[in-house]
Amino acid sequence: MTPALNLKNITKRFGSLVANDDISLEVQQGEILALLGENGAGKSTLVSILFGHYVADSGSIEVNGYALKPGDPKAALQAGIGIVHQHFALADNLSVLDNVILGTESLWSFATKKGAARAHLLSASEQFGLKIEPEALVGSLSVGQKQRVEILKALYRGAKILILDEPTAVLTPQESEGLFETLRTLVARGMSIIFISHKLPEVLRVSDRVAVLRHGKLVMQAYAKEVSQQQLAQAMVGYDIKPTVRAELVEASVSPSTSSGRTDRIVCELKSVSAHLTDREQLHEASLVLLSGQITAIAGVSGNGQLALAQLLCGMLPARAGQIFLNGQAAPRGAAAWVQAGVARIPEDRKGTGLVADLPFWENAVSEQLKTRSSPFKRWGFVRAGAARAHAQAIAERFDVRGSVKGRDADLPVARLSGGNMQKLVLGRALLRVDSQSAQLVIAHQPTWGLDVGAVRFVQEQLIVARDAGAAVLLISDDLDEIFEMADQVAVIHAGHLGKAKPTKDWTRESIGLAMAGVSEEKEVFA
Repeated sequence: MTPALNLKNITKRFGSLVANDDISLEVQQGEILALLGENGAGKSTLVSILFGHYVADSGSIEVNGYALKPGDPKAALQAGIGIVHQHFALADNLSVLDNVILGTESLWSFATKKGAARAHLLSASEQFGLKIEPEALVGSLSVGQKQRVEILKALYRGAKILILDEPTAVLTPQESEGLFETLRTLVARGMSIIFISHKLPEVLRVSDRVAVLRHGKLVMQAYAKEVSQQQLAQAMVGYDIKPTVRAELVEASVSPSTSSGRTDRIVCELKSVSAHLTDREQLHEASLVLLSGQITAIAGVSGNGQLALAQLLCGMLPARAGQIFLNGQAAPRGAAAWVQAGVARIPEDRKGTGLVADLPFWENAVSEQLKTRSSPFKRWGFVRAGAARAHAQAIAERFDVRGSVKGRDADLPVARLSGGNMQKLVLGRALLRVDSQSAQLVIAHQPTWGLDVGAVRFVQEQLIVARDAGAAVLLISDDLDEIFEMADQVAVIHAGHLGKAKPTKDWTRESIGLAMAGVSEEKEVFA
């Protein structure tokens, strides 16, 4: 049978970097192929070549046996290739129908063809189980519904091969289940799916075959039913990966929420706190207690107030109402004062807000503490370069930060580090303060985002070490598997409303998914 998509010997270089190295890959009609690989493995480059955004240096692509014109997005669309990105390209102030049509009709034919487009949309919606009201305003839809609109956009443009980039990253568990049902319907009707995800359990569940890229090379192809998560993880990084945190604890007959540093000492408390960062990023009368030796996780679909909460607890966003207590005292004002008071942060965006890429390693290593009143790295207003460099060396050794050159170099610009090593620097800068007892509260916002499997495991281990040393850890994560593995208690945030924290054992994926959608156990929407 002629494959729906056939990539032959695709090679793409950017200077000395070989992003795709002689990749040959087929996607059959009516199958779901999972494409795996860590950041920098070559997935994005391969998809960009497929969609005509890049031109391969060598190799060719065939769609249903016909050659695909390279470097031409219009040709890719006409050949039936569609893509749904992780971050949707929708206009919230337009209807579903207008969003689906947008970009496909001329100015003069938009109104006249709208009726036919509406009928086409309703037909596709019914045929593929993508129930959605054409006249609904996109801004009023849930994230899962918006994803359906993106899929309908691709179908309206004639897609027969659909690429889904991290499709469940912004979905609740229930919305993910709905997506999986949609994908099964699509492939049953002959469509082909390329499913890009880092969540190995769902990859094995939803895909027919898996393909793994590592350092630009295709290193594994297998049927999903014939491989394990451990084998996929090993193929992605090239070495054996330890079991998950929870698996190790279960094997040792230890409760995941057991902590040697656990006390009843309240490190931080929010009482009916409200704050406003943006229209989407708000907090409404949030209450929360963070205890020493405990990991408290905040679950929720991204954009529901997590960033406002993280900035509030780092002193970067003032409260509009309510009270915040830190170590029994009224919380200070300003980020430097919060650092002085014992708060360490691991920000969501390591490149944008966590580090200054052009500054050397040693300056980034001490940047959080330089503005505090009693910084150990300043004297009479001048930086103590020797102390700062020694601290940077300690971080590099304790947290295994490796540069892009042989050995460790404190003068190496941070921009030269890989994403994983950047995160190790941010992690070490925060957690070494726990080691020295100058920090009692760690705000970890998406600490494992975009890291390879090995780096994820390392970060999780270090956060548990900090918890066991007596720190209160606030873990804000989109990854429910990570939350269930690591957290002692979990609270759910939805539309700026923070639900009551409960022990992790009292949550199920179903109950946490409902709460993420704004529905309480009593089936009522958060106030």
